[in-house]
Amino acid sequence: MAIEAGEFTAAEVVLSAVPSPYGFGLWSAHFVPALLGCPVVLMERFEVERMLELIEEQRVTFLACVTTQMMMMLGSPTFPERDLGPLRTVFTGGEAVSAEAAARFEATTGAHVLQFYGSNENGAISVTSHGDADDQRLGTAGRPIAAMNVRLYDGETDVTASGGPGQVATRGPTGCLGYYGDEAANAQLLNDDGWMLSGDLATIGEDGFLRLTGRASDLIIRGGKNISAVAVEAEASSHPAIALAAAVPAPDPVFGEKVCLCVELVPGKALTLEQLGEHMTAAGVSREWLPERLIVVDVMPRSAGEKVDKQALKKLAGDPITAPESSRRGR
Repeated sequence: MAIEAGEFTAAEVVLSAVPSPYGFGLWSAHFVPALLGCPVVLMERFEVERMLELIEEQRVTFLACVTTQMMMMLGSPTFPERDLGPLRTVFTGGEAVSAEAAARFEATTGAHVLQFYGSNENGAISVTSHGDADDQRLGTAGRPIAAMNVRLYDGETDVTASGGPGQVATRGPTGCLGYYGDEAANAQLLNDDGWMLSGDLATIGEDGFLRLTGRASDLIIRGGKNISAVAVEAEASSHPAIALAAAVPAPDPVFGEKVCLCVELVPGKALTLEQLGEHMTAAGVSREWLPERLIVVDVMPRSAGEKVDKQALKKLAGDPITAPESSRRGR
């Protein structure tokens, strides 16, 4: 499916920046290059400037990276100056891809940003391809893969026919049988009918494309109102000073939780909470979504798979001494 979606040939030069033992790393660094007989550029460990150097030096045509790594490339001060002309396809995933960020990446490089959506437990669930329209390729998670029998659930109710929103569930050939020796985890992974629950919330439009709206567990509940962290991140990431953004809940004695935005800035840039609020307001963002606390970090904490480590950020947001008073805005 990757070869078909990416229109890959034996002439590709592949750089896979994701860990090799993961599903994403396996098909991008091992299986696809072996099937095509094309070379792979390897990195012992990820470092964004080194990756950009390798893409430029080795004339890479196909890059596999997680969303965080693509955002780090966009935030690099050397990125606009790099000669990345041969780069034709970037397969990304792991986290929701900002359509605005993907469009900026494409405008700078000329490459197409594609993605598989899925998980290690499930394998691939949906995919975008070179043949999709720009808005579908950049603004959706692609067409559900027929063999995965994708459904949407609102609680225990199947809402697939109405297009959702609901939690993505599958029952397909690449799904795992469950977690070994952990029945409590399996009870969360599989529903009573044996459908595997992804934890992701989505809709399926009339065009048949899956659109992710957030994580079932990635919600900030402010005064009883559910706020999607993914939606806040997508809006905030359009600010030119932000290289990487992650929204997490900050404890609040009155509202329960408030929106805290943790950001890694573009080198040489600065940002205040007030400036961020003005930018998002000008873009038409609902006042309820505006971050009420801003934490600037030198380097965003990441998990072993190079995803943003939100558990670490939640701990940071829960510490009242991690940000000065000027970075908080009350209502």
